[in-house]
Amino acid sequence: MMIKINMAADIVTTPILAEAIIETGSLLNISQAHFDPIHGEVVAEIPSDQLVKIRDALVSRGAEVVVLNTPIHRDEEECVECGACISVCPVKVFSFADDWSIKADSDKCIQCGTCLKMCPHNALALGQ
Repeated sequence: MMIKINMAADIVTTPILAEAIIETGSLLNISQAHFDPIHGEVVAEIPSDQLVKIRDALVSRGAEVVVLNTPIHRDEEECVECGACISVCPVKVFSFADDWSIKADSDKCIQCGTCLKMCPHNALALGQ
């Protein structure tokens, strides 16, 4: 299960991820992270059965936790099935089906955004 952890400026310099891991004994697989002086954002994979423990530990430290039920969304009306997303995705979310249409395995998505930049029709969006 993928989650997004948002941290405001007042807690960006606090080791809340390490504290939550130690407190819960749960492992986080960080797939993407961005920090600057005013905000922090981490996308991580966690075991589904650990969601409540991890979320509670992070929220109690001031973070916001969002479950990414649909990490990537493809607008099938706008998509021209060119395959640009296939060639750039580092985790192989996209592939051609037998009929040459684009198929997506969104469970693999790490929300890196590379496919969004390559899509000539802006048919892709990161989900929540």
